[in-house]
Order: sequence, then C-alpha cells, then structure tokens
Amino acid sequence: MDSYSDDEPQEGMTMDEKTRTELEAAAFRRLVAHLRERTDVQNIDMMNLAGFCRNCLSNWYQEAARDSGLDMDKADARQVVYGMPYDEWKERYQTEANEAQKTAFEQNKPAH
Repeated sequence: MDSYSDDEPQEGMTMDEKTRTELEAAAFRRLVAHLRERTDVQNIDMMNLAGFCRNCLSNWYQEAARDSGLDMDKADARQVVYGMPYDEWKERYQTEANEAQKTAFEQNKPAH
C-alpha cells in the first residue's frame, strides 16, 4: 500500500529526497517516543479518535520493512513501536475497554 507516499512537493518548499526522508524519520521517532511515554492513552481511544493506534503504526512499519526487502515479523514490528514485547505492554498498561469505547469503536471502525 503506497498511500503513505506523497511525491508531490509542498508549495513554496524545495527539499531533496534524503532530507525529506530524514525529517520524516525524525518525526516518526518522536511520535513513537511520545506514544511510549503516554501509556495512559489506550489503543481503542486512539482508534476511536484518530482511526489508527500503535498496532496500526507497527503494521505500517512492518509493511515498509517488507517493501524494502526486509523480513520482519509482527512481534518485531510491535516491539519497535511499544518499546517492549507487546504482551508485556498489554499486561502492564492495557485496561479493559468500557461499553462506550466498544460502541464507538464499532461505529467508527476503520476499513484497514
């Protein structure tokens, strides 16, 4: 899926591919660090509000690795995003979803 690729230059902005990739990578690392710090934010809330969660991000990371010819499994991709094995993160930080969260998820469930 190449929908993440935006080859159109932004108006008034010139940037070479290497610089753009470096900036995108820095933004990704900052997002991952932020999500690792905000363990109070549940994946279901992210899905309900933004349409993606940590698992989606790790899936996209895994897809990008495969697109680059790297063999990465789901567990390794999730560890990149969660900073620990996924089962450990769930044990430490995941809470049971309440009925309102579950209802919102079912109503807004993304197609991916």
